[in-house]
Amino acid sequence: MKIQLIYDRPAAIQTELLVLILDKEARLFDLEGSALNDMVERVAQDFEQKKIKKEYFTALDAKSNIKNVVIFSNALSPAYNLWENLKTFVAHSIRTAQDMGLNRITVLMNTDKAAPFVGKAVEGAILGGYTFDKYRKEKTDLSKLQISIVGLKVFEAQNRAQLNRYTIVSEAVNRARDLINEPGSVVVPEFMAETARKIARESDLDVKVWDEKRLAKEGYNGLVQVGKGSAYPPRLIRMAYRAKKAKYHLAIVGKGVTFDTGGISIKPADKMFEMKGDMSGGAAVMFAMRAIGQLKPQVNVTGIIPTAENFPDANAQRPGDIFYAKNGKSIMVDNTDAEGRLILTDGLHLAGEEKATHILDIATLTGAVVRALGLSVAGIMGNDSKLIRAVINSGQNQGEAFWELPMPAEYKELLKTPYADLNNIGGPVAGALTAGLFLQEFVPEGTPWAHLDIAGPFIREKDWKYYEAGAIGFGTKTLVDLAERFNEYFG
Repeated sequence: MKIQLIYDRPAAIQTELLVLILDKEARLFDLEGSALNDMVERVAQDFEQKKIKKEYFTALDAKSNIKNVVIFSNALSPAYNLWENLKTFVAHSIRTAQDMGLNRITVLMNTDKAAPFVGKAVEGAILGGYTFDKYRKEKTDLSKLQISIVGLKVFEAQNRAQLNRYTIVSEAVNRARDLINEPGSVVVPEFMAETARKIARESDLDVKVWDEKRLAKEGYNGLVQVGKGSAYPPRLIRMAYRAKKAKYHLAIVGKGVTFDTGGISIKPADKMFEMKGDMSGGAAVMFAMRAIGQLKPQVNVTGIIPTAENFPDANAQRPGDIFYAKNGKSIMVDNTDAEGRLILTDGLHLAGEEKATHILDIATLTGAVVRALGLSVAGIMGNDSKLIRAVINSGQNQGEAFWELPMPAEYKELLKTPYADLNNIGGPVAGALTAGLFLQEFVPEGTPWAHLDIAGPFIREKDWKYYEAGAIGFGTKTLVDLAERFNEYFG
């Protein structure tokens, strides 16, 4: 798929499918000099009067420079803002073109109000054109697809900057989706480590990997414990980007459980295959680092991915086992299916050793957050309201929703056990909150920290917005946006 910017007059456009997006407030296109003007005005009235319930599609005269036209209205999807709808409409246009065997698509965005949205059209095209067909006999061939975005010449520099930025980030999201969609038999901890090494070469990052011997020697016991039952030993991955002049150092820690059976506390069989995606937080961190290395924001960023496979066998940790975390606190493993928080203790400790000024962790951590917020919204909690608001704002900028959850100090009582400093679960209620309170025990004292629980939106059974069914790569865009705006947020 090729995406290009052009600056033709509407009357001069030659395309197989022209995409027009209507909005009552933002006039995104101007058809001056085009014979299509009257038709579009009539369709706009039909949308306003709700005579049209979905996109309007029409084929034009065979002799016309424009063979087909599809028109969308922002009013079709009031649940989302124009940015999100624009991405969705562009994605749907690509799928329409694929179904009809069309290879040339043109999105008309030739007004000053459209200029800020050009990057969103690029994002919609790249994310909407994605499919995971590696293991299918019938492949989707996008090599001949050409997408042209028609803008105003006066905004050429801005448009090209947006094309570059949104291409880098969207391709990173798609690479994360590839990794998450792969079977768990392919993506094992060492595969994660090798992927990180490859990304480091692509994006000029520094990378270090702790193997199982070094983990045991240095006391990263969360990973050691969780990985004991697997034939594929755990790894701890550190990826570092350093800006030339940086006031802040952000550490992002991503849970990387490459397959989660639950261990001895084994999960139900139904949809267990989705647990190949229990490394979605790690994938988001890994490919956010890829984009950050290419975009070069003015903040130091360290990506940390503790990665292990949680399996039951004769060597696996047992319910009731007790171990000492890297920071010296003892943990009783009441439930081996609450394993993500155990490996995150190691990642959070390493973030502190890296002298990060701010720390985030991102994880498919609890079913409780899914029951609370559903499949479209991630939970966020932490010890610093400014950092939490920054993440929520960056998520809004990129179409990824986060909702702040509380961390009631009294709920720490639920993590008490007579056998160790902490129990790894807090009982049958408030599971998302007690998970956050557990993680807070391993955050370096005085360091601003936020925990992102993405167990809801990491995967979809059906197509959603501009995503096809499967992995979303949720959080990747938010992490990149946060890094880009970090100095804006914190001064």
